[in-house]
This record gives sequence, structure tokens and C-alpha cells, in this order.
Amino acid sequence: MREHDWAEQFRTVYERGIQTYEGGRTGVAGFFPEQDRQFLATIGCSEQELFDFVEDYCRGGEPSFEQVLLVSAIRRDYFLSVQGGKPSPHQIDMNRLPAKDAKLGGIAWLPRIIAKAQAKLRGEMPPELMYGCGGDRAFVQDHNIPLADFLRVVWQVDGDPKKVLQYVQKQSELPL
Repeated sequence: MREHDWAEQFRTVYERGIQTYEGGRTGVAGFFPEQDRQFLATIGCSEQELFDFVEDYCRGGEPSFEQVLLVSAIRRDYFLSVQGGKPSPHQIDMNRLPAKDAKLGGIAWLPRIIAKAQAKLRGEMPPELMYGCGGDRAFVQDHNIPLADFLRVVWQVDGDPKKVLQYVQKQSELPL
């Protein structure tokens, strides 16, 4: 695969996933063929992460492929440039995540989505957690932030909660 072809191949894998899901296979075990699993590993995307996006799309019509691609592109960039193409050996502990109602600057969900974004960047999401779940999508929509932009900002400010809060506050003031 040539470097610039990865997005096209990602679309192929994603669309094949939709066909598989709509064909009745609704569990991640054995969902992607070996060649797809190998490709996903080269861009730092776990099978579970792409499966979750496919499942949410098939069940609720979102997120769009374009949103999934943008989020995956940021993870890929982080994986290749920061992690040198080497996956993290760690997974975050679900019990250590901020609660869904935890607040930062009076904004509920913000501490949780920051922690999830950091785990997504590092490829440390446990199978039962999704960056870009319905709660995350509602949060970013309510605050006028594209899902991928939130992820990139968390990377740019190295997860600094005060800087993320400032970004969210600024975006929330913009007209929808």
C-alpha cells in the first residue's frame, strides 16, 4: 500500500464492515478478515474501534464515514509520529474514568471525554469503551465541536484540562 492510499483502503474496510453487519454478523469476533485486521494494525486502529463505528452507523445512521475517517486519521497520525508505529501495551481501566456526570468548569462529561480522547490517541481503549459513542457525539454537538477537532485539540494541548476547557468554552460561544 502506498502511503497516500490508506484512506481509500480504510473506506473499503469500513464499507465491507457495514455489509458484514447488515448481513447479520453483529459481534466483533471474526468480523474483519485477516487482511483487514492487518491493515487496521498498520494505522493504529483496533478491530473493536472500527466495529463500534460500523455498529453505531448501522443502528443509528451516525457517525458518518467522513467523521470516522477524520478521527481515524488523527489516531493514525499520532500512532505513526508519536508512537513510531508501535501500539501501546496498556489499556485504561474503565473504573478510573471520570464519571459521566463529572464536571470541569461546570461542564458535565468534559473530564470523561478528555480522558477518552487521550486513551483514543494512545490506542489504549478497552473493548467496552468507545471514543465517539453517542454520549461523546451529543457532547461535541452541544458545544459546536466536530468530534475529530476535539481529539486533535486534546493532542495539541497534551490533554491539559484547562486548555481544553478554554477551547470548549470558546467553541460553545460560536453560532451553530
